[in-house]
Amino acid sequence: MAADSHEITRLLRVWRGGDQAALDQLLPLVYDQLRRLASRYLRGERPGHTLQSSALVNEAFLLLVGQNEIDWQSRAHFLGVAALAMRRVLVDYARSRNYEKRGGKLEHLEIEAAATILIEREAEIVALDDALQDLEKFDARKCRVVELRYFGGLTVEETAEVVGISVPTVMRDWNMAKAWLRKEMSK
Repeated sequence: MAADSHEITRLLRVWRGGDQAALDQLLPLVYDQLRRLASRYLRGERPGHTLQSSALVNEAFLLLVGQNEIDWQSRAHFLGVAALAMRRVLVDYARSRNYEKRGGKLEHLEIEAAATILIEREAEIVALDDALQDLEKFDARKCRVVELRYFGGLTVEETAEVVGISVPTVMRDWNMAKAWLRKEMSK
């Protein structure tokens, strides 16, 4: 893994320098990690969710390819940014589905309870995104820790590396942010 991590970091920096061939070499090295990350995201989604993990990876990767200004630091940094891109794709998807449920597109569901669960789950995603945006205004570092740990699946150590803080500070931020988000989400 360490050799892969160093190679990924090297390719990220070469790609940042403008070498598009590095991107072609990078994708096979990170694709499985991105798929696992996407699968983790989609596990919490409603049954029958139409967005598949490969489509989520592709959508997120398209967002990442357009990020020329990022100074890639490491594999963990890349995965953290990829997690944010996946979050953005899922939130946009949930928001568009909520729009459709308000009349933009009508769907026939057999079981009313299932419809209620689906609407609640999509509303939770939007509410979590809204709460994270509020947290970011209040404390951007804690928001970043949540994004990397929860959405990115990064370890405490990887999060500390990406954010540039100590492991105990990550744990304090993580615990405080979780409590704050719980309070905000219960409103």
